[in-house]
Amino acid sequence: MNRLPDDLLSKIIKKALSNGGDYADVFMEEERPLSIQLEDGKIEKLSSGVDSGIGVRVIFGDKSAYAYSNDFSEDSLFNIAGAVSRAAGDAKVRERPLDLTKVSPSVDFKIKYNPRDVEIKEKISLVENAGRSAKNVSPRIRQVSVIYRDSIRNICIATSDGTVTEDERIYTLALIQVVAAEGDVLQTAYEPVGGFAGFELFDENPFEETAVKTAQKAVMLLNARKAPGGRMPVVISAEAGGTMIHEAVGHGLEADLVQQGLSVYAGKIGQQIASPLITIIDDPTLPNKRGSFRFDDEGVTARRTVLVEKGILKGYMYDRLTAMKEGTSSTGNGRRQSYKDRPIPRMSNTFIAPGDDDPKKIISSVDKGFFVRKMGGGQVNTVTGEFVFEVSEGYLIEKGQTGELVRGATLIGNGPEVLKSMDMIGNDIGFAIGTCGKDAQGIPVSDAMPTVRIPEMVVGGEV
Repeated sequence: MNRLPDDLLSKIIKKALSNGGDYADVFMEEERPLSIQLEDGKIEKLSSGVDSGIGVRVIFGDKSAYAYSNDFSEDSLFNIAGAVSRAAGDAKVRERPLDLTKVSPSVDFKIKYNPRDVEIKEKISLVENAGRSAKNVSPRIRQVSVIYRDSIRNICIATSDGTVTEDERIYTLALIQVVAAEGDVLQTAYEPVGGFAGFELFDENPFEETAVKTAQKAVMLLNARKAPGGRMPVVISAEAGGTMIHEAVGHGLEADLVQQGLSVYAGKIGQQIASPLITIIDDPTLPNKRGSFRFDDEGVTARRTVLVEKGILKGYMYDRLTAMKEGTSSTGNGRRQSYKDRPIPRMSNTFIAPGDDDPKKIISSVDKGFFVRKMGGGQVNTVTGEFVFEVSEGYLIEKGQTGELVRGATLIGNGPEVLKSMDMIGNDIGFAIGTCGKDAQGIPVSDAMPTVRIPEMVVGGEV
C-alpha cells in the first residue's frame, strides 16, 4: 500500500482537530481478498479483488465522530476531516505540535508461504481434494461444502499523539461442512482451520485429514441417540476450544459494554469472580493465531492483558475512547472490520491459562456425567451472564470413562457461576477459531481453554 506522506497526514489530523477535540487519527487500509467455494464437488464461486479506503476520527469528551471514503484525493480527505471537525462543535481548541514518528512493533509473525505466491490452481486443488475425501467417507454423505479464503490486509494509522504505525495482516482460512443422512435423520458436522498465517497452515493442518474427520463425525452422529438432560458433572475438553469463555465471559469484559451497564462484571474490579484456579488472558501477540496482530486498529502496540488472575477481576479490554472515559490507557483492543467502521473494544486471542491437572484424571474423577469434545454456537446475555451453547460432539461419562456418543445436547448456565464452580483445570490447552460479530462488525478471533471440570451444570436434552 502506498501510504500518504507524513506532512499530508499531519494536515489531515490538524484539520480534524480544527474545531477542538482531545484526539484524532487517520486509518488507511488496502485489502486483497480471495475466496473459493465448492458445493457438491463443483466450484460454485471464485472471487478476488481490492478494497481500499481511508477514515478520519476525532474524539471529544466522551464522544467520537468518524467519516470515511475510498477517494484518496486531497479534496476528499480534507472534506471528511472537516466533517468530523464540525461534529466536535465548540470543543476546546488546543494548539499542539505534531511531528509524526513511525513506531516499530514489539512482536512479529513469520509467514512461510505468502498466499499470493501460491497459484490459484493449487488452492482449487486443496478445496476439491477435501470435498472428494469427505464425500468418499460414506454413501450416507449427502452434501459437502468447502470454503477457502485468504486475505492480505495492509494498514497504516497516524494519530494526534504523533505516531505512525503500519501492519500487514495475512489471514488464511479453510472450512468444511458435511451433511450426512439416513432415512429422515440429518446430521451436520463443521470444522474450520485458519490463522494469521500463509499457505503453510495446511502443512501443519492437512486439510484432507480435516475433511475426513469431519465427514466421519457427521456419519457417527446418525447412529447417536439423543442426549439425556438434567443436572450433572460436565467435563469440557481442550479440543472444544474456548467458545464458552469467549461468549459467556469475554464479551462481558469489553469496556464499552461495561460502561453502558450491559455487563454482569461491571464495577467488580478487584473482586473474586471466578475460581482461584482460573486466570483469563487476552493476547494478540501469540504466534500466528487468528486473533493476532502487531498493532490494533488504533495504532496501539499489541500486548498481553491479564483480565482475571487467580479468580480476581483485574481489568477490562479498552480501546482509546473507553480508556479516555475512565482516565486509563488502551489495552490495545481497539478493532474494526474495515476502514468503513469505527473501532470498538474487541477480543483477540482469549483463553483460560492451563492449570496443573492431568486431563485423563479429570475425566476419571467423574463417575457419571457429560464430556464435551466440540462446542457449537451459542447465545449469552452479557447483562445477566446467562448462556445456552450447542454441543456439536458430546459423550456420556460412565465410571470415569468416556462412553456413548450422543447428539442434540446443550449447555445451559450462568457465566459467573460456572467460572466460580470450576474445580479442576487441565495442564493442556486447545484453540478454536472464529469470526466474532458485534455491532454489525465481524473480526477474526481465536479462543482457548484447557480441559476443565464443572461439578454440576444443566445439560439440555431428553428428560
